[in-house]
Amino acid sequence: MNEQRQTPLHDLHLELGAKMVPFAGYSMPVQYALGVKKEHEHTRQACGLFDVSHMGQVLVRGPEPAQALETLVPADLVGLAEGQQRYGLFTSEEGGILDDLMIVNGGDHLYLVVNAACKEQDIAHLRRGLAGHEVEVLDRGLLALQGPKAADVMARLCPEACEMVFMQHGRFTLDGIETWVSRSGYTGEDGFEISVAAEDTEALARRLLAEEEVEPIGLGARDSLRLEAGLCLYGHDIDTATTPVEGGLIWAIGKPRRRGGERAGGFPGADLILHQVAEKDHRRKRVGLLGEGRAPVREGAELFDDQGNAVGVVTSGGFGPSVGKPVAMGYVTIDRAEVGTTVFAEVRGKRLPMVVSKMPFVTPGYHRG
Repeated sequence: MNEQRQTPLHDLHLELGAKMVPFAGYSMPVQYALGVKKEHEHTRQACGLFDVSHMGQVLVRGPEPAQALETLVPADLVGLAEGQQRYGLFTSEEGGILDDLMIVNGGDHLYLVVNAACKEQDIAHLRRGLAGHEVEVLDRGLLALQGPKAADVMARLCPEACEMVFMQHGRFTLDGIETWVSRSGYTGEDGFEISVAAEDTEALARRLLAEEEVEPIGLGARDSLRLEAGLCLYGHDIDTATTPVEGGLIWAIGKPRRRGGERAGGFPGADLILHQVAEKDHRRKRVGLLGEGRAPVREGAELFDDQGNAVGVVTSGGFGPSVGKPVAMGYVTIDRAEVGTTVFAEVRGKRLPMVVSKMPFVTPGYHRG
């Protein structure tokens, strides 16, 4: 057994009574004393603080870094303004998804945040693909302040950061601590993701937790929050066997990168992916699913039509505390992907009806100005 790595907040998690679990090679808090359901509800109603320091943070420097990264990612990065952040995908030559990531235009560099479970392979992929560019792996903490009252809390520490809108990024001093802040997150709520020097992470976390609206939130609630928000978890809802089109992520393929665009293709798997975009030629699709009753439908549950034919599988699922019923996402055959279609999930020998539904399941609270 490899020893689990620790984030800069490990001792604070223990002090706060967190239940710790192994996750992506790290010892991480799954919940605190409030419990997963109340942590979820608190984030939706007020403000939660998440430790996401296990994520990979990377700087890319060199000649025209946006143009260089477009050889690995189908997003429009050349058109990304300084101080803006964009969601991106690393694609494989077979058209699958190697990872999803966030990309910030920092002016003379790009700042990337990649998933914890994939960060070593992502960094190797960047170094292979971006010859002549410096790929610097950062040792920094990362905090996510999320919820409808996140801006109220941030306004006390750094009013200037509250002037940003969703998916903007800047450098600010929070209570005397130098930080990089983006107005983003993975809960469906307004909020901020705060990159901070490792040695300052605990001090900043304590300062934020001192605000009455803020509670520490673990991975359990982070998962149910992102599921209600219709957001993918890499390795579950998207993976190397899934194309961006099947995954419902066509919007992550920039228009200039599509057929007829000024920089069409040029990324791994472009021929297959752009064919699927243009011709709608794919056999399955990621969809949202709403259940009846209270019984949650978990990852791995098979989906059937009313004739008993297998039509798909659930990739994430649970009970949605804010929705008040079971929520899930998964893949179904194209003929079953229309909103309103009923499919049946097999749970302990029973087949429970679920309705194909629009995502997100909750109204997003993103601050768009």
